[in-house]
Amino acid sequence: MPDSTAGPAVESSRPTKQLKFKTGFTNVVLDVFLALGWRRAAEDEEWDVYWCEVGWVHDMPSTMQLSNSARVCHFPTHLELTRKDRSVTNMKRYRKKLEREVGKTKAVKSCSFMPETFYLPGEYHMFVELWKKSPSTAWIMKPVGRAQGKGIFLFRKLEDIVAWKKDTRFEPRDESADKRDAYIVQEYISNPYLIGGKKFDLRFYVLVTSYSPMEVWLYRQGFARFSGYQFSMDNIADSFVHLTNVAVQKTAEGYDKAKGCKMLFTDVKALLRSRHGDAAVKKCLEEIDNVFITSLLSVQPMMSSDRRCFELYGYDILLDTDLKPWLIEVNASPSMTADTPSDYNMKFGLLEDCFGVVDPEGKRAGNRPGEPQDLRVGGFDLVWADGKEVTQPSRYGDGEVSPLSNSNLGGYMGDRKENLLEVMGARKLPQREWVSAPAPAAKPSKKSDDSSDVSRVSSATTRSAQAT
Repeated sequence: MPDSTAGPAVESSRPTKQLKFKTGFTNVVLDVFLALGWRRAAEDEEWDVYWCEVGWVHDMPSTMQLSNSARVCHFPTHLELTRKDRSVTNMKRYRKKLEREVGKTKAVKSCSFMPETFYLPGEYHMFVELWKKSPSTAWIMKPVGRAQGKGIFLFRKLEDIVAWKKDTRFEPRDESADKRDAYIVQEYISNPYLIGGKKFDLRFYVLVTSYSPMEVWLYRQGFARFSGYQFSMDNIADSFVHLTNVAVQKTAEGYDKAKGCKMLFTDVKALLRSRHGDAAVKKCLEEIDNVFITSLLSVQPMMSSDRRCFELYGYDILLDTDLKPWLIEVNASPSMTADTPSDYNMKFGLLEDCFGVVDPEGKRAGNRPGEPQDLRVGGFDLVWADGKEVTQPSRYGDGEVSPLSNSNLGGYMGDRKENLLEVMGARKLPQREWVSAPAPAAKPSKKSDDSSDVSRVSSATTRSAQAT
């Protein structure tokens, strides 16, 4: 059966100029750009939308002039949220702020989704004092500036990190020093929720189009990433048991590339409801919503307010046996390379809807001054705007009077295409076909590679009706 989260691409019925894009990626990002009918900009040509590597916004010359209509997929200060040590520091600061404003009880309730965390080497002695109180607790070490599970290891004994501690870079924190190999240490969640006896975490997508005022959109679909082995705390050195990163799991013996290691969140949600009932799952989803909003509010004062920037974050969340969500990390550049047809369909729809929200062509009526604001664009729901949570009447049919968050995490996606076409005033274009072996990212040529792009468009015919 076709995947309801997949495209079509959309095109406005109103005549508009052909937008020019720039990107070095050759995965789903490029497919969506081309399906939208946009043209790749030559190197010396102005562009309208740039899907760039995160490093570009750090290295961008201060003298570089961008047009007011240009759109870039990262905020220059995104590290405040996506670098592990800074996000922890900002979260601790925000919690203290809340304690002063609303009291300790409410502050703890709002900010209790992050495991006990210390920055190393700067907070090593604080960590040791806590470790002494519970020496049997398992901890996880993570380098602050790496991804895909690289450099992560678990330990219980202090001597397990002696070699790391003796490294010459183990010095008091110095902002001017090279901290690429600095670490955070977190209490390991040793009671993760299991499906089929295996550990998993959840990837959700949160789109921020502005930090001043803050505007946040939450994508309804996400997915679970599974370990390929039965969970056990007997061997904490086994990364295939304890790390769910796809980059780690696909190197395990017996990994099935055709099946992958993911499950759509709509299926996970249905399973949780069958096991625990609607009320428990509803509470869990509300707590996940709180993770998104509270973490973003914690960094809002430090974030750039440039309206030309937007950012699609990949939130990684772990559920424990009590269905309590724990924030693992926030990714500024979540992978848009597909592992399976289902993964491709989901990411294609995600990016198509993302550009519907960002709306660089000005097609969406709800994005114009004086018009009612859209609460939904495709699979995205508006959850925060103008300094407050966006709410709607209760949709659970349980007699609630108070409004609920506009979040529909794991909600119905069957009308995604129709909603996108409606809010964009658009007509359908052919759907895209999943490419089984997406090419690796490549640097753009000095000239616009129109011939290569045309070839890519022609090779992706209508998606098979059997694709899932």
